[in-house]
Amino acid sequence: MAKFKIATPSGASFTTAPVDYDYEIEALAGLDYEIVEGPNNEDGFIEVARDADAIYAKGIPISKKIIDSLTRCKTITLGSVGVDSVDVAAATARGIPVTNCPDTFIEEVADHAMMMLLGCFRDVIGQDKLVREGRWREGRTPLLGIPRLMGQTLGLIAFGHVARAVAKRAKPFGLTIKAYDPFIEELVMVEHGVLPCTLDEVLSTSDFVSMHAPATPEAQAMLKETHFKKMKPTAWFINVGRGPTVDEAALIKALEHKWIAGAGLDVLEIEPPRQDNPLLQMPNVILSAHTASASGRFDPARKRRVGQELALALKGRWPMSCVNPSVLAKLDRIRWQPMSMERGPNS
Repeated sequence: MAKFKIATPSGASFTTAPVDYDYEIEALAGLDYEIVEGPNNEDGFIEVARDADAIYAKGIPISKKIIDSLTRCKTITLGSVGVDSVDVAAATARGIPVTNCPDTFIEEVADHAMMMLLGCFRDVIGQDKLVREGRWREGRTPLLGIPRLMGQTLGLIAFGHVARAVAKRAKPFGLTIKAYDPFIEELVMVEHGVLPCTLDEVLSTSDFVSMHAPATPEAQAMLKETHFKKMKPTAWFINVGRGPTVDEAALIKALEHKWIAGAGLDVLEIEPPRQDNPLLQMPNVILSAHTASASGRFDPARKRRVGQELALALKGRWPMSCVNPSVLAKLDRIRWQPMSMERGPNS
């Protein structure tokens, strides 16, 4: 019997490829461990995970019920940036660190945000449609009514890793960049050439508003009808972060009533969307299927990070990325030697 047990729900996470653990186990070399897959449901998984030393979270939400059943768990490890599939508060109460991959997909997501911004602004979907329909000569007319991109303003809501990478990409296009984030020092924004602003200032003065708030309880439906009403009627809304941070009904209303020009959305409140979702029929909306983080390095990078976090935990060391650092206060109950700590997904 192995010394350490890593429990994980059966099935793949974010991918349809066959499930294997080749990348995860690279960092686990030399440890006496076993990876045990459990049923993809709460009660069935509890039976398998109860005595696990670590939980590899994928496939199902890791609820308070699951967490409270754990008797010797040292970490709950995610292969994603978002941690909304784990009850972090319950894990914190038990002194269990929850780890994620806050810096693994930054470049891809920032690229996707810029793709959405440029695609919306230059009406790439409409232009493509005109050409395919044999209406070549009509293509120039819609673009004659828009300003040049240089000199426009990009407003960022939250200023974590992805938002900073977006700001870096936007600067060469001549965009003025503003940001709102009450958890980030203004000097940090200034160092990135970004003007610190209030939320109202970002909304009312930006030509593009890009949402980057994490899916925390505090940010649930953060942007409501009143916020979209403050935006310019010529402004575009971009969201490659988390769908639940936006009141989708309010966004739909803003688009229907032309309070804003349009939107580029990689994430939605409910995924996948129902086929009667009005967003699917709006010509001024560009959609993608929560794919902003996807690239050829997606699986290798995140799975290796999972393996590294699991290995640190099983060796009794502090993880690289802990989203609930308050568990430090409970270290008297856990025989660990603290290593390093990074802030969570909004760092």
